[in-house]
Amino acid sequence: MISTIKLDMTQVSGQHGIVLVTADSREEAEAIAQTLVQERLAACVNFMPIRSVYTWQGKVHQEEEWQLVIKTDLNQFAKLEAKIREIHSYEVPEIIALPILVGSQPYLNWISEIVSP
Repeated sequence: MISTIKLDMTQVSGQHGIVLVTADSREEAEAIAQTLVQERLAACVNFMPIRSVYTWQGKVHQEEEWQLVIKTDLNQFAKLEAKIREIHSYEVPEIIALPILVGSQPYLNWISEIVSP
């Protein structure tokens, strides 16, 4: 059975999003989070330990990493990506943006207020 999602179009966000980034350590995750929030490229960053399995340079790896969940204005994505690449230890860091389709309007307004050009 396929269900459809009905969206209240008054709450659809065209600019807000979540950016996912993994980091090697808690210290690196904290440093990235602090930098992005201080430079107003993110309104909030959550991070938690995860276990990742991935292929890198022809070998399968299994590592402990830290997942960052970055709340931002996607209009700032290019600046956010550049800053992450500048300070990240990985040669090819995960930087994936997912749009927020619907959200609490006061929360989305807060993101816009914090992450402004």
